[in-house]
Amino acid sequence: MDSRPKGGPCHVAIIMDGNGRWATQRGRPRLFGHHVGARRVREIVRACPDIGVKYLTIFAFSTENWRRTQSEVAGLMSLFRRYITREAKALLAEGVRVRFIGDRIKLDDKLVRLMDELELLTSENTKVNLTIALNYGGRDEVARAVKRLTREVKAGHIDPEMVNEETLARHLDTCFLPDPDLVIRTSGEARISNFLLWQSAYAEYEFIDTLWPDFSKEIFAEIVGNYARRDRRFGAVTT
Repeated sequence: MDSRPKGGPCHVAIIMDGNGRWATQRGRPRLFGHHVGARRVREIVRACPDIGVKYLTIFAFSTENWRRTQSEVAGLMSLFRRYITREAKALLAEGVRVRFIGDRIKLDDKLVRLMDELELLTSENTKVNLTIALNYGGRDEVARAVKRLTREVKAGHIDPEMVNEETLARHLDTCFLPDPDLVIRTSGEARISNFLLWQSAYAEYEFIDTLWPDFSKEIFAEIVGNYARRDRRFGAVTT
């Protein structure tokens, strides 16, 4: 039985922003905020079944985040490895299927191995589909998809005259996902930061001032509930 509020979103994507500011406001290192933010992910994932969210996609690390200080990037990579190792059994037990999107080329071998293992471990789960965008950028994703598509056209597997939106979508990192219905960004910033550019063409957006470490399951449920009251026309006119 679908537990969503009538007309609620099936797929919610979140730009988790504000960890560093949250920590700085408290006189703590930025990395401390990222650790608190990782614990918040656990709460939000667990809240999904109760509010009817079947797919949750979170923006963990962008292709632009490599520009941060070397110490912060190293700390984040260590955090990702620790998160996967620590949460794997709980995710499996709670019926969460985990998949990653993004370019894995720049990630270290240990992290990639842990990602592969977690995807395999949870591959039979169906309760919640958690997708983690790691070294992900929307433009980079489209460029990589076009490369894959071009190779197939060149090999004669695809007729170039038959290439359309659906063909390209099948070559995106998110080919296994429905498009997001709702995109939430925390921390008061009102921009999409190269996140799911193709997929979010008709998504609803919610920009909130709350910093990610303070984003609670109650706030999440309220935003999901508000979504159901939006008029979704997809370019059509209602009478």
